[in-house]
Amino acid sequence: MRRIGWIVIGTIGVAMAMSAAAGESPWRAPAEERARENPVAKAEGVREGERTYDLNCRLCHGPAGKGDGPGAAALHPKPRDLTDTTVQGQTDGELFWKISEGRGAMPPWLQLPENVRWSLVHYLRALANSR
Repeated sequence: MRRIGWIVIGTIGVAMAMSAAAGESPWRAPAEERARENPVAKAEGVREGERTYDLNCRLCHGPAGKGDGPGAAALHPKPRDLTDTTVQGQTDGELFWKISEGRGAMPPWLQLPENVRWSLVHYLRALANSR
């Protein structure tokens, strides 16, 4: 587990450097990605998504998705509040694409199976509904 932690920290460091060098601009998913529909059943997705979130996202985005996890302190820009209406107003396809691609301090999560990334989308919706 320690080894994974160092890998995550190293990935975040590289992403931060890339983000600072490139500057931040609006993050828009391609139109064909925005149109994609979530193929994972909601109830199953929320359960799987919660497990995945706790292992991979909670460190930076925090327990309630507010962007206030302990790993957020060193990040610039700060992680997004995943319960915010600007995040929740995006399509499932947009969120899936952003989870998959990553940007700046957020690494791409392509190593997670596709159905797990779709499950994360369901969990992000559930976080917003639990506010």
